[in-house]
Amino acid sequence: MPLTNEQIQRYSRHLIMPEVGVDGQEKLLQAKILLIGAGGLGSPLGLYLSAAGVGTLGIVDFDVVDFSNLQRQIIHRTEDVGRLKVDSAKERISGINPETTVNAYPTKLSSDNILDILKMYDLVIDGTDNFPTRYLVNDACVFAKKPLIYGSIFRFDGQVSVFKTPEGPCYRCLYPEPPPPGMVPSCAEGGVLGILPGIIGVMQATEAIKIILEKGESLVGRLLLFNAMEMRFREVKIKRDPDCPVCGDHPTVRELIDYDQFCGLGRGQESASETGPMEEVTVQELKNILDASGKKVTVLDVREPEEYSIVHLADSKLIPLGTLPARVNELDTADEIYVHCKMGGRSARAVRILKGFGFKKVKNVQGGIDAWAREIDPTLPRY
Repeated sequence: MPLTNEQIQRYSRHLIMPEVGVDGQEKLLQAKILLIGAGGLGSPLGLYLSAAGVGTLGIVDFDVVDFSNLQRQIIHRTEDVGRLKVDSAKERISGINPETTVNAYPTKLSSDNILDILKMYDLVIDGTDNFPTRYLVNDACVFAKKPLIYGSIFRFDGQVSVFKTPEGPCYRCLYPEPPPPGMVPSCAEGGVLGILPGIIGVMQATEAIKIILEKGESLVGRLLLFNAMEMRFREVKIKRDPDCPVCGDHPTVRELIDYDQFCGLGRGQESASETGPMEEVTVQELKNILDASGKKVTVLDVREPEEYSIVHLADSKLIPLGTLPARVNELDTADEIYVHCKMGGRSARAVRILKGFGFKKVKNVQGGIDAWAREIDPTLPRY
């Protein structure tokens, strides 16, 4: 179908480029791209791909907009707080380009639904921030023979690559095994420069458009590293691993698996069994203990100093998780120790570290200070 006069006017800056032209713009209009996540990376992806004229965008995200998202997730507005991210994103995209069809999937991706979702799309862009979903999306794209555009962000650093088998490697060729649970903090725990997802997301969008147009040199086989603090790019060559369990010469993973277990649940249970069962208390139980206890009780905060300065419990002791092994001598093994962080992940790891050093009376505080602010003292700030 030829371009309409309105389309010619809207996409005129594309049409006069020899690398795009009318044929290229028609390819964009017919393209179907699946975005995994409507957060930091999904925001610029949705905005720029729709503005460029991509005909169909699928967006998968089960989360709702939070105030803490607005610092970087520019597709959402203040009035969208509390709404499903897919609904907010769809509305904003339609305002930019009503010709773009947006398929919203307000669901959590799983081994049961991902193949049905991605089968209608030409390529997939990963905008997630957790390892189970990254491995799930990678394996599904290998099985479905879909190109996968990868991006990740943390503090001032970002990564971008394109995984396209059999032409190049998959995500597992780069990262065969996920890191131990709690080893790599999320953006919610470690922070991220608000501008960074815009930079990385635009790079991902660029790779997507190049793939659709079949122009230029893609990032297949190359990992692009960006450091915003130094304003430097580095490139690392990556090759397909012939022993890769998914895309290798003799794959051992031939169907989708339990990715939560693969990335932490099972391994976390093994770690706990090595040091004894994980004992936990709720924030209400901790409050009752602090209110009634006449014995010495230590509340250990294992967050970073910047987080502690935002909000902390009175009389809590700050020892960041990364420094805990070197500072255990500051704690008394005779004390009852209740460990908390922001939401409970880092503190669980701290409990295992302390048990490894011989501490017996140490417990994890479920939900951390975020749960305390929600359930015990709503006047405290949440971040």
